[in-house]
Amino acid sequence: MSGSQGAGGNERDAHVVEDICGYVTANPAHNFFLFAGAGSGKTRTLVEVLRRVTGVVEHAAGKLYAERLRSRGQAVRVITYTKNATAVVTGRLGENVLAEVSTIHSFCWDLIKGFDEDIKDALLARIGKKLEEAHQTAKEKKRGESDTDRRKYAELEEDAAKIASTATFIYHPDRRTFGAGALSHSQVIDAAAWLLNERPTLRRIVADRHPLILIDESQDTMRAMLDSLFSLSVHFPGVVTLGLLGDHRQRIYADGHDDLPSHIPKSWERPALQMNHRSQKRIVDLINDIWEADIEGRTQPKTGVRQVPRTEKDGGAVRMFIGAAHLSTEEKMAFEGRCAEAMKDQTGIAEWGGDVKKYTTLALEHKLAAIRGGFLNAYLAVDLLDPDASAPSSSGERSGPGMLRPLLGAISELAECVNADSTIDEFAATNVLRRDGVLSKLPDDGEARSKVVAEIQHTLGQFAKNVLHPEARVRDVVTPLLDLELFDVDGRFYNAYRDETVVPPPPTVKSQEDVEDRRKRGWDALFRTPWKEISKYRAYLRGEMELATHQVVKGSEFKHVMVVMDDTDAGGFLFAYDKVVGGQAPGKSDLKNMEEGKETSIDRTLRLLYVTCSRAEESLALILWAANPGAAIDAVKATGWFLEGEIQEIQ
Repeated sequence: MSGSQGAGGNERDAHVVEDICGYVTANPAHNFFLFAGAGSGKTRTLVEVLRRVTGVVEHAAGKLYAERLRSRGQAVRVITYTKNATAVVTGRLGENVLAEVSTIHSFCWDLIKGFDEDIKDALLARIGKKLEEAHQTAKEKKRGESDTDRRKYAELEEDAAKIASTATFIYHPDRRTFGAGALSHSQVIDAAAWLLNERPTLRRIVADRHPLILIDESQDTMRAMLDSLFSLSVHFPGVVTLGLLGDHRQRIYADGHDDLPSHIPKSWERPALQMNHRSQKRIVDLINDIWEADIEGRTQPKTGVRQVPRTEKDGGAVRMFIGAAHLSTEEKMAFEGRCAEAMKDQTGIAEWGGDVKKYTTLALEHKLAAIRGGFLNAYLAVDLLDPDASAPSSSGERSGPGMLRPLLGAISELAECVNADSTIDEFAATNVLRRDGVLSKLPDDGEARSKVVAEIQHTLGQFAKNVLHPEARVRDVVTPLLDLELFDVDGRFYNAYRDETVVPPPPTVKSQEDVEDRRKRGWDALFRTPWKEISKYRAYLRGEMELATHQVVKGSEFKHVMVVMDDTDAGGFLFAYDKVVGGQAPGKSDLKNMEEGKETSIDRTLRLLYVTCSRAEESLALILWAANPGAAIDAVKATGWFLEGEIQEIQ
């Protein structure tokens, strides 16, 4: 840790803001990586630095720096990971022309929008690299190229042909775009990263505009983009200063560097925030121990700063409940309710008991959340249609796939206007229809208008009856609306609704399934999904359920947290709680990755456990559904993470 050492107690990090201001305003300026653990006040530190170097508050060196920015028409660029983070920073900073705050997606699009030929070059280079890698991988196989390999080549070549024939590219940082030339979020970041490396003019433009670039949540920033910014600072030493803020222990996406601290040049400054202002001491001690654990299968280093709680936060409650994974989901959920009651009885915290949940449940991943939340069919169907948009993301995307418009939008909102007696709240329904442009399409002629209104009313009456039917499926509910063509429906949705061809069976090998076959199965599954699941799934997408996954709560905090660990219900392969605290040995892929020094499922699960536990402020209940509860209890005791009486078996 560099810089002067601050006072102890709650003021131990007081010097960090001034240290960073010193790095930024020095001549030449120093690049830095701020290590900021869970609840350490990273955003506050970022804002206080910005306030000083842009002249908002009195600061001798900051005043000169701000004057230099103003005289050169420059601004500090702050790159955040989510729209919410952008709003928090700008809200605390206030109006400030010397600081431009945006998400990584907005930043990248600002760099490349309008340069369609350059974007085309970048995307074709991206596909060319993938094609080259695919050929190389096939050559290294003992049996040579397979039909699957050749199908992959064909798909990449088809993508390249589409891009080559595109004249104009479209994109929006805050939502998915569709149609000819529409770019995905990852394509925009990849294109911007490639162009920053390959176009000296673009590098010069960025350097001239932004002498200081601050990157929040740098551990999850896409590797290609982060490496391009590293390269930018190398090309313009003393001209462009980089400041990275984050905590590699909280990396939850595969896009970032596996071990960010190892990629930071040795010449950089490395300030650190040691305080955890969020959590009680018992929880802070637990997350420190989790990160420092010696567990078979771990390859990630223990780099990081052991956190210290605020002096007044000397309490906190933690319990670990362990039960048998073979129980049914219904049995598990019932037991989880009893664990909450046990938390209330043992800790005296009333929020754990009663009819209304006043604690937050965090699940391993989306499938587990779907099972617990009662929308599994809806989730699995949408996951077949568009895996990248089937779940809420921390980037703020909450609408689901665009191809499901208006099912998850206007149609769901219209269903909320249906009363229990199958009548419709006409005022609310009219607002939905007006907002979606339905009423603007009514004919001007009075007689024709009355006829159309009568048709709409009849259709809504049938819609209301179907919505309330206990056995209603999605197809039953949308049929009256689609037959009348009431809403503007995505063409793919409408075509799938009319499609009567045979649905292909599930593939023997998932990775070999054709995209269109997968989507056809997805549409079929969606139309057969119970309608009552749609409102639950929509609430989950919008972050309105008490159940959430670690991806969605990134940066959030809750007074009382229950973490549900269930590898069986999750059905995934990226995470494995049973291997971390359940007494199970690493699998074949883990052993292979250990030999090669690559990340294992144990590494990913350990980080996930750190992230979920660190969300809790006052109390934390961990529930592990283990294949072998006895072995799990022994394994958990062996970790040394828990105190006497904190580990309890679910009988």
